[in-house]
Amino acid sequence: MISGAGAVLVCAGAGMGVDSGLPDFRGDHGFWRAYPPYARLGLRFEQLADPVHFVDDPALAWGFYGHRLDLYRRTQPHAGFAVLRSWGARVFTSNVDGQFQRAGFTGVAEVHGSIHHLQCVEPCTDDVWPADDVVVRVDPETMRAVPPLPACRSCGGLARPNILMFGDWSWVPGPSRRALDDLTAWRRSVRDLVVLEVGAGLAVPTVRRQAELASAASGALIRVNPREPEVRHGRGVSLPMGAAAALAELDRLTGRARRTG
Repeated sequence: MISGAGAVLVCAGAGMGVDSGLPDFRGDHGFWRAYPPYARLGLRFEQLADPVHFVDDPALAWGFYGHRLDLYRRTQPHAGFAVLRSWGARVFTSNVDGQFQRAGFTGVAEVHGSIHHLQCVEPCTDDVWPADDVVVRVDPETMRAVPPLPACRSCGGLARPNILMFGDWSWVPGPSRRALDDLTAWRRSVRDLVVLEVGAGLAVPTVRRQAELASAASGALIRVNPREPEVRHGRGVSLPMGAAAALAELDRLTGRARRTG
């Protein structure tokens, strides 16, 4: 399918970044292994990824997101990202880590926003701006941010990451919406589309739904997932593997097919 594809769409979930060394937040214990201080506090990922903390306890909120911002900045994308770039793939992702952009991709459709951009907590405007110059110091024992905290460049109040959180009515979706519109226009313009879904589980099915929708007409779906690889009604190919291993093997096989075909 890949060798004969007119275009490739990658639909990536959190599993895409695990082979780069990013933590697996699968379940409470997976999250607490990555962040032991939150285990001591009894706080789950869903509780921390809630915009209410930016109002009620900004130091707690920015402690969590500030640590992740620093982690994602320091993380190098694994070799599978370069494979996807060599195929000229377009990207739809629920990840907010910016790993695709770091690997050289442009026009990435980030359905849940990006930690590398900020917005006002209120929000006072629909302004969204890069977090390139933002440095958040975090106490490693308490996982609380040390003031000063990032400020809105319009009103001077508190800023927050431009990420869609749980129960979030204040998220500014402008950049994500524009990228999704561009992706939709691209999909309509291409033929023989193959969809490669990588590391997208059932817990947050946004990416799976997109992959199945985009491949519905042709059944040209390749699902890469070491834990939940099943495809429905035989509509696609299942690869029970991690992202880096699967992409390396697909690259080897498609390269051989190009040489012999």
